[in-house]
Amino acid sequence: MQFANPSHLLRSCKHPQLLLQIHAHLIASGLAQRDSTTAHLINSYSSIGNSHASRLVFNNSTNPSVVSWNSMIRAYTRTNHNREALELYNTMLLHKRLQLDKYTFTFALKACAGAMDLKAGVGVHGEVAQRGLGTDVFIGTSLVDMYCKMGEIGVAREVFDEMPVLDAVAWNAMIAGLAQSLESFEALELFRRMGLSGIEANSVTLLNLFPAVSRVSDTLLCKSVHGFVVRRDFPCAVSNGLIDMYSKCGNVDDARRVFDCMSRDDISWGTMMAGYTHNGCFVEALELFDYLKGCNLKLNQVSVVSALMAAAEIRDLEKGREIHCYIVQGSGTNLDVMVATPLMTLYAKCGELGKAKEIFDGVVDRDVVVWSALIAAFVQAGHCKEGLSLFREMQSGSVKPNRITLISILPACADLCTLHLGKSIHCYIIKFNIGLDASIGTALVALYAKCGSFSRAHILFDMMGVDKDVVAWNALINGYAQIGDANNAMEMYCQLRLAGVFPDSGTMVGVLPACVLRNALDEGTGIHGQIIKSGFAGDLHVRNALVDMYAKCGNLITAEFLFNESGLTKDVITWNVMIAGYVQNGCAKEAITTFYLMRLENIQPNVVTIVSVLPAAAYLAAIKDGMAIHAYVIRSGLESFIPVGNSLIDMYAKCGRLHVAEEFFCRMAIRDIVSWNVMLAGYALNGLGHQAVEFFSQMEKSSEVDSVTFVNVLSACRHGGFVEEGRNIFHSMRSKHEIEHQLEHYACMVDLLGRAGKLEDAWVFIHQMPMQPDAGVWGAFLGACRIHSNSELGEIALDNLIKLEPQNPAHHVVLSNIYAQSGRWGDVGKMRTKMSNMGLKKVPGCSWVEIKNEVHAFKAGDQTHPQFRKMSILWDDLLEKMEKMGYVPDTSCVLHDVEEEEKESFLYGHSERLALVFALLNTEPRVPIQIVKNLRVCPDCHTAMKFISEITARRIIARDSNRFHHFENGTCSCKDYW
Repeated sequence: MQFANPSHLLRSCKHPQLLLQIHAHLIASGLAQRDSTTAHLINSYSSIGNSHASRLVFNNSTNPSVVSWNSMIRAYTRTNHNREALELYNTMLLHKRLQLDKYTFTFALKACAGAMDLKAGVGVHGEVAQRGLGTDVFIGTSLVDMYCKMGEIGVAREVFDEMPVLDAVAWNAMIAGLAQSLESFEALELFRRMGLSGIEANSVTLLNLFPAVSRVSDTLLCKSVHGFVVRRDFPCAVSNGLIDMYSKCGNVDDARRVFDCMSRDDISWGTMMAGYTHNGCFVEALELFDYLKGCNLKLNQVSVVSALMAAAEIRDLEKGREIHCYIVQGSGTNLDVMVATPLMTLYAKCGELGKAKEIFDGVVDRDVVVWSALIAAFVQAGHCKEGLSLFREMQSGSVKPNRITLISILPACADLCTLHLGKSIHCYIIKFNIGLDASIGTALVALYAKCGSFSRAHILFDMMGVDKDVVAWNALINGYAQIGDANNAMEMYCQLRLAGVFPDSGTMVGVLPACVLRNALDEGTGIHGQIIKSGFAGDLHVRNALVDMYAKCGNLITAEFLFNESGLTKDVITWNVMIAGYVQNGCAKEAITTFYLMRLENIQPNVVTIVSVLPAAAYLAAIKDGMAIHAYVIRSGLESFIPVGNSLIDMYAKCGRLHVAEEFFCRMAIRDIVSWNVMLAGYALNGLGHQAVEFFSQMEKSSEVDSVTFVNVLSACRHGGFVEEGRNIFHSMRSKHEIEHQLEHYACMVDLLGRAGKLEDAWVFIHQMPMQPDAGVWGAFLGACRIHSNSELGEIALDNLIKLEPQNPAHHVVLSNIYAQSGRWGDVGKMRTKMSNMGLKKVPGCSWVEIKNEVHAFKAGDQTHPQFRKMSILWDDLLEKMEKMGYVPDTSCVLHDVEEEEKESFLYGHSERLALVFALLNTEPRVPIQIVKNLRVCPDCHTAMKFISEITARRIIARDSNRFHHFENGTCSCKDYW
């Protein structure tokens, strides 16, 4: 091989094997020791990223010149070995024979910038000044660039202003520094001065300027810069920059016009797709992807990432899979981190966390970015424990978390209330001087607020100073609302307004629950007005919060109006809050109907939906609907979720299917204390006192017990008349389980003693309570007085109840019934007059029965039913048979000043009898009948149902406000003790 010009050959060689062959021939021919050849060899090896080979060449040089030294320093900077470059520069300074030139200092300054070593940079600057080279434009430009990259914009500007001669490169360096340091207006002013100085801006100038224009976000300025570009002949890169500039200013239509009129390369397509994604035009971004794919044009990394981000944002899993297939076809399964990260995010946002983890596991070189993306994916999907587990795994793998990682993991600590871990992350932030910017500060405020540490939250909030934005305020408002401190939540909202901070949709979503906690419908309505004025009424999350607020504050009409508003999108949360609102307002039938409508709209019910709608089926004892919901649960794979299982147990127990509830309880793989409690409550409700007490004993051995457990078991004891067992269980709360007695437990004990006829014991028990009795305690005592017709103690109970609940008519009705049972009709009249004067109305009795998958409701005294005539005929027939068997109507509670025949007719109008007779008319013989009543079943109806069960050979199941009654062959499961 002949080497007429080895320098030219080396400059053109970019292939490692060929370079090694050329190097070998140079050594063999004796040309390798030439100084010019040494420098070219160093440069050639560094150009292919092999600085180690460059150093070997340098070390083998017998007497390297300053050019070779410079080449070696440059080789290190090119391969990002900046420390080695600075060491070599310092070695050069010790060689007195070497005459350092402008290239030496230029390359050294580049190494300082790469190493972010300001001290070394200042040292090089001093050396430059000492040697009188400060006026050199080449060195001056390098100094400006170095100081800008270090964030020392002031010093860079001083160097720039002192330079006697400025070329385009110097102007570009200063403009780039100002733009990167967010000094946008300064950068624009410098661009103007550059033009006035006679230096023509080039493509580099404009590419440096575009980010500054984007930050100003001024449409006229964008068009002015665009006009400057149009008047000159710039390469495609500048047009790509224009697309990016317009997109970041929000002018995506102008960006598209530039795109359509230019000669495009692959970067153009990627920039336009990124612009669409940045501006929320996800469909348009995916249309460009489809066009490129259809034309068999290769997509670059930016295009692929933009397409993935667009598919993720609109939750288009099928499109995401299509893009994934395209990626695999082009580059195989070994994914680049930059592509793997958005791909993981896509699958996570589409609910495919397993697939996201699979992508993660396939990434070989996992850096902090890919770890952070997976952690964020799990946390945002609500899998906070898994997110924390990944965070610990990342740390054990020696990957240090960065700002993004910490912002992602802090919400997990907040949601799980793991304050100790949150504090350790806070310490990490302080220790490594990560800085308390708005994002991290807000995440920490939210952490401490959600964990109830409001003193720390406020300290951090105040430390943020002017940096805190509306999101930081929202963190405190939400924190207070979530712990039920509505007053402080509203106070923070008022302070936000006074501080001149504009609330956003997140603020409204946080403050509306505070209105619910305060039961402040007027406040909520006022905030609704502010929402409309601020333009947030169309925000889905805000509308969901409004529906929830109105429903929980009792304004179901407005909640329904917002829910049914045409043209607005509903998500699963919208349906959930409406279903829950119906249930909370006693509209169980509407809740179930809404559930079926939700299915028809192809919205998939989730765990929250099921937990919300099952109580509606339970309330109505609508077993067919309950079973239909259960079937959906099985098909959807939701049966394993503990809250769903608990709700199913509760539903079956309240529908009188206790054996099904027991079977499901035994089948549950994992149970929590709620599972045990709802099963225990089921035994109590169905009047199975012995089984309840046995189950409680099993709980003591197999599970934890809490205050709710004791409410349930004491309730079973009071319905079963187990006085001594109840007393022992009550006393065991403190002595055995160290659980403090609460008012609910005292109310159960008063009811237990009172039902058993121990009114004096109950009276003494109330006066020995360590706290003031509430309405529940006095209500239980009043109920006992009714059972035993003790009007004297009943009057005392009512006096206390009126003080506590003056607007509750039920207490007056109970005492009125006591008077009636005692024959004190004058007092009955006075009580009814008193109720009328107070504007109190008796809650009407209502019963319902499910027949052929339809729930039929009956109100007391209602004669409007289409089958009422047939029902009356059947009742007369039943009454005749009952009287022959010895039935005597109990009219003691019916008004005394009417004829006995009218009294008996009045009794027939009770809602439970209407429901029973209707069911007898519309069901096959011997088919069991199940009735639900909103109030306590009256004594006469109870007696009548026993007779009717024997006459019709039917099993009649009645659930009133207290318990189940199973009537069969003339007897009731309660044994007349209820």
